[in-house]
Amino acid sequence: MTTSSGPSSPPPKGGEVGERSGPGGGLAQVDIAPSLTLPRKRGRERVRRAAWTLSLVLLFADPLTSHAQQPQYVPRDEKPEDYPAGTGRDDTFYLCTACHGFKLVAQQGMTRPQWDDSLQWMTDRHNMAPLPPKERAIVLNYLEATFPPRAPASRGGWQNPFQPR
Repeated sequence: MTTSSGPSSPPPKGGEVGERSGPGGGLAQVDIAPSLTLPRKRGRERVRRAAWTLSLVLLFADPLTSHAQQPQYVPRDEKPEDYPAGTGRDDTFYLCTACHGFKLVAQQGMTRPQWDDSLQWMTDRHNMAPLPPKERAIVLNYLEATFPPRAPASRGGWQNPFQPR
């Protein structure tokens, strides 16, 4: 390939084709075949290189920022005294708020087997440390007594706003 910007113009520097300005001002003619020449804008390769560089930077920067450690929950606005008193309240509060707000717990209404399944699910799925049997019993006793299942909606209890009527 040759650059035809004039009969006596020197070859382009650095092995780049079409980088030199032609007599018309920002365009040079690039011969890609003996009978076909196409105009090429000056600096097009620089723009292409800059785009590739930016793409690579974004490609490698995204995993670095997206895998950064997420901030852990900090119970700032909650304290055990905000919830019903009972044996095991403080233990249950501090166990639960290690990962999430206690309001999430207080909003639930489950049976003892459901609370037990929930604890097991958090242990299996979210790597919560398994509770020793004695501590597990204390937590389950408090949850069962304090946050039992709610009355069904047909008897005037809580109603799911998303359930079709």
